[in-house]
Amino acid sequence: MSDFRKQGDCPTSQELLAFQTGDMSVADGHHIRVHIRSCDFCAAEAEFYEHYPINDEAHEVVSSPAIPEPLFELAEAILSKKEPSRTLDRLIKEIDSVSR
Repeated sequence: MSDFRKQGDCPTSQELLAFQTGDMSVADGHHIRVHIRSCDFCAAEAEFYEHYPINDEAHEVVSSPAIPEPLFELAEAILSKKEPSRTLDRLIKEIDSVSR
């Protein structure tokens, strides 16, 4: 049974990705091509990158929405074990006003 895993002499995933995208020298590319011929694991990983290329859109940063002030105050009160009743009342009123 074959040992289907990355070995010590295998190129890194970043190197295999650079190989697939053409972002490496010809000499390094040749070294990886030779390695892939004898390593099923790296061949499969390189083929994966070929079929599922990483694009810049996948790395977009999505900003988190702001936490409503009453919810923030409630969380702060709960975490600091303060009396949250006024904060909770404000949050309930805000939710009621938005849901109408």
